[in-house]
Amino acid sequence: MTASPLSVLLAADEPSAPASPEPGTVSFDEAAQHAEDAAGWVEQNWSTWLNTSLRIVLILVVALVLRMLVRRALTKLIERMNRSAQAVEGTALGGLLVNAERRRQRSEAIGSVLRSVASFLILGTAGLMILGAFSIDLAPLLASAGVAGVAIGFGARNLVTDFLSGVFMIMEDQYGVGDSVDAGVASGEVVEVGLRVTKLRGDSGEIWYVRNGEIKRIGNLSQGWATAAVDVTVRPSEDLERVREVIAGVADDLAKAEPWNEQLWGPVEILGLTEVLLDSMTVRISAKTMPGKALGVERELRWRIKHAFDAAGIRIVGGLPLVLDDAPAADPAASVAPPSALASPTSPQSLAASPIPPPVNLTK
Repeated sequence: MTASPLSVLLAADEPSAPASPEPGTVSFDEAAQHAEDAAGWVEQNWSTWLNTSLRIVLILVVALVLRMLVRRALTKLIERMNRSAQAVEGTALGGLLVNAERRRQRSEAIGSVLRSVASFLILGTAGLMILGAFSIDLAPLLASAGVAGVAIGFGARNLVTDFLSGVFMIMEDQYGVGDSVDAGVASGEVVEVGLRVTKLRGDSGEIWYVRNGEIKRIGNLSQGWATAAVDVTVRPSEDLERVREVIAGVADDLAKAEPWNEQLWGPVEILGLTEVLLDSMTVRISAKTMPGKALGVERELRWRIKHAFDAAGIRIVGGLPLVLDDAPAADPAASVAPPSALASPTSPQSLAASPIPPPVNLTK
């Protein structure tokens, strides 16, 4: 059927329906709306972002600058301690009171511990402040860190004990390099001091590695002063005043001789008799010496006293007997035993001791 011209004109004047958008596409109006919403959200929150960023940057800058200043101050303090030790090295005071290597190791160990503790505290505090700037609840984090710290500390309690013992030992200056110590489990000269292990060299040259946590008690033989004690045993027939006079002369000579005049910190004292027996008597001599020098002073005292006693005619017990010119000659027959009655086979004693012969067999 053919359409009329009037119907065609009416159909052309009617508005056409809009085409439906394809699925998955965004129209221009929707995109404009999304952009407007994003711009409004950024406009509302840009000040918060800027404030948070500035706080984080400021926290990092302050933490790094503070850490650098603290570490530099600690380094200068350690260098000043080392320079003060080197200034007295080589002098009499340096020889008596200061060991440069000991001071250097002690100061370096203390400086390392202080620098590590300062860095941990400063950077740890800065990290917590940065997390707080993001409005993160720190309570669960701190609780978890506490539980983890307790677990690690319980598992590595020996290591923690060694470390803490080493820190307090170094800070209290209980011993250092060059000291002669008795640590209970080992004894010898301190070669190296660490936060976990102390290295000792024994009398035979062996190296002992002793954990600081295992040291329950320690005796330092190199601090303060030492005592040199010498016992001289002479015959009871010697004149005590003569013995005292000879020993006093030896003590005066030793106090004036090099290098014993520096190693002696007091006069050599004659304490008197410590033992009186039928065949000997013992005189004790004592002197206060530099730490670690008592053994050398004792040997020198014995050497000088022996020479002085030989020159004065005083005999030490155990030496050669004194030969007297007017002493009567010993009877050579005094040491000969009397003849025995058993030496003669015909003597009654020999006959009584001889065995009884067996009976002779009689034949019938």
